[in-house]
Amino acid sequence: MEYSPPPLFKQGPSALARLILFVLIALALLISDARFRTLEIVRGVLGAGLYPLQRAALVPRDIFMGAADLAVTSATLRTENDKLHARNLQLSQQANEAAQLDAENKHLRNLLQLSQRMTTQSIPAEIQYDTRDPFTQKVVIGRGSQQGIKDGSPVVNEDGVIGQITRVFPMQSEVTLLTDKDQAVPVQIVRTGLRSVIYGTPKGDALDLRFVPISADVLAGDELVTSGLDGVYPPGLPVAKVVRVDKQADTAFARVVCQPIAPVRGARDLLVLHYENNVPPRPADEPDPATVAKEAKKKNAKTPDKGKDTKPAEPAKAGAASAPAAAAAAPAKPASSAKPAGKSPVEKKPAAEKSAKPQTARGTAEGAKQ
Repeated sequence: MEYSPPPLFKQGPSALARLILFVLIALALLISDARFRTLEIVRGVLGAGLYPLQRAALVPRDIFMGAADLAVTSATLRTENDKLHARNLQLSQQANEAAQLDAENKHLRNLLQLSQRMTTQSIPAEIQYDTRDPFTQKVVIGRGSQQGIKDGSPVVNEDGVIGQITRVFPMQSEVTLLTDKDQAVPVQIVRTGLRSVIYGTPKGDALDLRFVPISADVLAGDELVTSGLDGVYPPGLPVAKVVRVDKQADTAFARVVCQPIAPVRGARDLLVLHYENNVPPRPADEPDPATVAKEAKKKNAKTPDKGKDTKPAEPAKAGAASAPAAAAAAPAKPASSAKPAGKSPVEKKPAAEKSAKPQTARGTAEGAKQ
């Protein structure tokens, strides 16, 4: 009885022979594919068939990597967002500062050009703070008497009039703004040359041009400048523009509402002017010709009255003085000279009258001379 191994244990070609065979097949396939591209179709078919399996095998890895990327990306985005917010805030602050510095630079350049154009002496000043009284339009600047600030000096900027110095301290000064209700500025209309006085309003948001006749030629849009007649403000400084003109038949003056040209509350840097008005004295300081004439007439009227009072009194006094002299001379004559008794005493009377008349005339002449 022959025993043979089962099919599983049957041995075919040797392992070395099979290795050599497979190596030769692989080399043949490699050479044919590299030389003639014979396996491209096979590779395409196999890749298309195995791609779903490959994607399904990579799903867990993709889920894990996506979750990790999401967490990292969220944290990174938050950090970058915070950095960008801080950078944006910093850039916005720098932009605001640059805009403010640009505006201040232009403002200072305009002030410098204004100070160079003006012939009067000017002192630059900066507003420090507003006053505590809410019912007045006043500010305090950082210049005082130590820097040459004088009371009553006008305050301007490159746009026009801002106000006037009303109080001076050693290191500070108080400026009453143009819109204050107690501030008055003599102005004139550029178009027509009409002169008037402009005042502030209680609210401090507009200006009131007063004492304008109802028949005056005033239109909305007219520009007002300082007239220079007060001796405080130089002539020609811009003050305001006419906004509205109200004319009513029952009033003698028109109501003219104006708006300041210069930003009264928005100005920061100012110029304090030292304006000297080299003009002759005011007419009120000189003697009035009409008053002088009236006083002369009064003196001339008083002088004849005094002459009339003194002239009759002096001759009377002279006559009274001559009468006693004549009376004294009359009794002395009979005592000195002996005359006949036959002559009556009546004959002595003419002699006394003759002696009295020249003395009276002489006294009258002396009184007239006096």
